[in-house]
Amino acid sequence: MEGSGRGREDNISSVEELCEKYMRHCTLCPRNCGADRYLGGRGRCGVDGRIFAARAALHMWEEPCISGEEGSGTVFFSGCSLGCIFCQNHQISGKDPAGKEVSMERLADIFLELQEQGANNINLVTATHYIPQAAEAIKIALKRGLAVPVVYNSSGYEKAESLKLLEGLVDIYLPDFKYMSEALAQEYSGAADYPQRAKEALAEMVRQVPAAEFDERGIMKKGVIVRHLMLPGHLPDSKKIIRYIYETYKDAVFISMMNQYTPMPSVKDHPHLGRTVRKKEYEALLDYAISLGVENGFFQEGKTAKESFIPAFDAKGI
Repeated sequence: MEGSGRGREDNISSVEELCEKYMRHCTLCPRNCGADRYLGGRGRCGVDGRIFAARAALHMWEEPCISGEEGSGTVFFSGCSLGCIFCQNHQISGKDPAGKEVSMERLADIFLELQEQGANNINLVTATHYIPQAAEAIKIALKRGLAVPVVYNSSGYEKAESLKLLEGLVDIYLPDFKYMSEALAQEYSGAADYPQRAKEALAEMVRQVPAAEFDERGIMKKGVIVRHLMLPGHLPDSKKIIRYIYETYKDAVFISMMNQYTPMPSVKDHPHLGRTVRKKEYEALLDYAISLGVENGFFQEGKTAKESFIPAFDAKGI
């Protein structure tokens, strides 16, 4: 894949116009909070219209076809439009998220620096509220020689309209699908519309990238991987999610079933969320997926150490 072969022209000519359109009364995410992020107000995501990021480094703990042996060039953005009460990255997703301001030009440089370090891809983590600027940074980097795939790593709580701004720029979509239950989505994330929004977002992602491609090493070049982080005590909802994804998309998407849920101090006394996922719960979900016919999937064996999945948000590489 050559850097010069990607990208597209927007109907709106400049990133400034895009930012004003979507951020003056912010409608980038399903919250539609209406904050004037364009002129410095903070949205529901916790940040204004400037770009903030908390870490940019090679990450070894993504799915095997994303990290490989070399690592995924992961950029953790500050702020989050979803705000789950159990968030494992709460240092960068809360009301006053950790992070350092970066320009679009600097963000493009970061992408290229990660490529030079040998990254298999550029992995944008929770960039929903920065979509116009992230798209522009990708375009700048492509002009300067970016040649590895771009991964959009998301909570799944997205607007299809906003995702269209990334068409032709993102090679791999890596969304979560957290809940099928509106009640759980409301209780844990204050977003009863999460299931419907996640369905709409996934449909748009698959429309943009309808088929998976891999290189000779087994590293993904294009495709959609849907992640489901199993929550303790909620096996029935997890089954509904796996069933929906598989019956809707069959082998067009890969399903990653994760067991590394780590209780944070904020939920240590919660009747469900205060513990880890039991082995029998996770195995029951895997057995169910197999019974449905899921073959394109990833699962985790043995215990998972939380330090492997929760890096230090110390502005490394920013």
